[in-house]
Amino acid sequence: MFDAIAGRYDLLNDILSAGQVRLWRRAVARIAGAGTGDRVLDLAAGTGTSSLSFTAAGADCVACDFSLGMLAEGLARQRAGRGGAPPGRLSLVAGDALRLPFRDEAFDVVTISFGLRNVASPGAALADMRRVTRPGGRLVVCEFSTITLAPLDKLYRRYLSAVLPTIARRVARRPEAYSYLAESIADWPAQRELAGIIEAAGWSAVRWRDLSMGVVAVHVARRR
Repeated sequence: MFDAIAGRYDLLNDILSAGQVRLWRRAVARIAGAGTGDRVLDLAAGTGTSSLSFTAAGADCVACDFSLGMLAEGLARQRAGRGGAPPGRLSLVAGDALRLPFRDEAFDVVTISFGLRNVASPGAALADMRRVTRPGGRLVVCEFSTITLAPLDKLYRRYLSAVLPTIARRVARRPEAYSYLAESIADWPAQRELAGIIEAAGWSAVRWRDLSMGVVAVHVARRR
């Protein structure tokens, strides 16, 4: 499914989020706080667009994704030189979030944006993320969440179930992918429940920050 939508994935994210996805990416980079000398693992990175926020700050970033189609699109863009050469290095690596192809304690920051919902076992993935993070290193999880005001959340759920699929049918070549998106968001745990899943995977000092009134939440944690 993700291979099939790779070419227009970033464009459709912009359209369906009304441009908010760019603000969310910048917020994740600020919260991660990675800079020159840091090594960042950006999981479920897709074409690597999210990773550019980290390399722009001078960090070296590995963009890792399960979809070869997404990575191929990102590599084509990289070879075409779109966006220029960032200060930090960017590498594209194919990998399974449940069995990461990296040595223990290899990264200062591990982050995953809008991808944890797509993993068969989020708890197992979070535990393997901890394995590849150095002691004292940081975890940043950006994911769709629950709006804290019930009436607004009800409207948002209606947008997900009815409006978003309608837009996708008009602009996407594979609109069923966006029906899956709506369903996976509706089934995803709220902020406090996700914090508990992160803690159960061995992370400490777990907290979160709501973005866009809770449409998205960014959870952060530390490895002891």
